[in-house]
Amino acid sequence: MLQTERTRPETVVGPLGEALKRENLPPANTSRWVVRRKAEVVAAVNGGLLTATEACERYGLTLEELASWQRAIEREGMPGLRATRVQHYRQVHERQSRRA
Repeated sequence: MLQTERTRPETVVGPLGEALKRENLPPANTSRWVVRRKAEVVAAVNGGLLTATEACERYGLTLEELASWQRAIEREGMPGLRATRVQHYRQVHERQSRRA
């Protein structure tokens, strides 16, 4: 067993407060990314259950895409992951950045 695997947690707290294990993460062949599934992947990476590289390989994501999900959650919470709201939230944050 690799050293990194020994130090990883077996569970992390999911976006809805539930315990997430590797076995109950979204399937590797997920093609429809709803808010909850995106948030579960972010929670798994942030909690150390998966590395960013593992998540990208498992789900066919780019590092930029995963990072954008992480930023969306940090800024707006789970609603920030809605595909229909991404442009709105981006404009809000750009306006706030210009004022600062």
